[in-house]
Amino acid sequence: MRILARALIAVCIGFALGVPAQAQRTDITVGLVLEPPHLDPTAGAAAAIDEVVYANVFEGLTRFAPDGDIVPGLAESWDISEDGVTYTFRLHDGVRFHDGTAMTAKDVVFAIERAQAADSVNAQKALFADIAEVTALDDLTVEMTLSKPNGNFLFNLAWGDAVIVAPESADTNTTEPVGTGPFRFVDWVQGDRVILERNDDYWGDSAHLERAIFRFISDPSAAFAAMMAEDVDVFPNFPAPETLPVLDADPRFEAVVGTTEGETILAMNNARAPLDDVRVREAIARAIDRQAIIDGAMFGYGTPIGTHFAPHHPAYVDLTALSAYDPERSRELLAEAGVSNLKLSLALPPPTYARRGGEIVAAQLRAVGIETEITNMEWAQWLEQVFGAGDFDLTIVSHTEPMDIGIYGREDYYFAYGDPGFQELMAELDVTTDPDARIALLGEAQRKIAEDYVNVYLFQLAYTGIKNVDIEGMWVNAPTQATDLTAVYWAQ
Repeated sequence: MRILARALIAVCIGFALGVPAQAQRTDITVGLVLEPPHLDPTAGAAAAIDEVVYANVFEGLTRFAPDGDIVPGLAESWDISEDGVTYTFRLHDGVRFHDGTAMTAKDVVFAIERAQAADSVNAQKALFADIAEVTALDDLTVEMTLSKPNGNFLFNLAWGDAVIVAPESADTNTTEPVGTGPFRFVDWVQGDRVILERNDDYWGDSAHLERAIFRFISDPSAAFAAMMAEDVDVFPNFPAPETLPVLDADPRFEAVVGTTEGETILAMNNARAPLDDVRVREAIARAIDRQAIIDGAMFGYGTPIGTHFAPHHPAYVDLTALSAYDPERSRELLAEAGVSNLKLSLALPPPTYARRGGEIVAAQLRAVGIETEITNMEWAQWLEQVFGAGDFDLTIVSHTEPMDIGIYGREDYYFAYGDPGFQELMAELDVTTDPDARIALLGEAQRKIAEDYVNVYLFQLAYTGIKNVDIEGMWVNAPTQATDLTAVYWAQ
């Protein structure tokens, strides 16, 4: 009450002295750790792309809500046939791309067929694999026929990889993105920032903010300095968690700690000897002390996991005991496999969880007789060599895509698992709609990859953010990789 009284007195004094009240801010500067390689979410795997453009510039037929629910996007509603294979989407009327062209059902057909095409560079082509036919019934109605029922279909369409793009601008979206969202692209100063401004012709509820600047600051010390100097208003995924308590104690700022979909793993190349031996993979898993990595690399922020699944999901199964820290058992397994003097490469992308965590992992592996050669990589190199070419032994990365356990069914995926038994589980899951049956299948899938020791499952990445106390409307949790500014505003 005293704070409110002081504020009212200050306003009254301002009027009495003829000083105008301070206008509410309509701009924001957002700090991000990584700069995207380009700005087309349908043409790249980097999470940094969606962190700038998802929901802000580009939209899909469905979208993720802040709580992770799937809600309407460009489709205002839909019907599903009784056999579960035909989806009829009704589009919002009056939607326009930022270049002024109308968004119609023909654009939806184009975007889906482009993502499915043989020469598509979409990083998640599997999302569209079950679509047998997509048809524009009229300007505002799209019919999609699936080859088989898919209980995840509306979920799949909410991914950034499934946003709707236009044929007129699709080829240049990497550098000059043209979407339908509440913000339009203005400029990209590479190595520094991306600038968006409010789309005043937006078909839905107008954004509160008129301008948004995304600044790329990967160095933890520089990120801390930028917040302290108020050069940045909010850092949704702050790269220096050790300084969060310091910032949170400052009355200007507020720490916001939530959950993400980011399963952070020590990925192993299952196709490369001796990692093609499950005993060696288990030995590596047993050599790793998860909590030591969480404490040492993340300053206590993170939840231990034993499989590739988010602990906040109702289907999660705690399987950490299967790969509990046991260096003696690790040495026994290496001996059983006839492996000694093992030396492996360890590729580390830029995020601090990887660089800091990698040093701890190397030390823990050394303790059981495994030497590692660390190579620090920039994202472009990591995406090309590790993710694209599968040229690696070990790597640390956080998979931030939502509920993406299905990647373990892909034979061409970078850690080269693609087990037929797991593929059968995914095929059954695709045609199962009963919630309890789906939870059971997801539990089996989690146990399968945990018992096969496909990767070392380290921790669920925490969403450690810091913001100006007057900013409202930011996501607390991260159900997908996004910095959704559609509901953000300054309270004062």
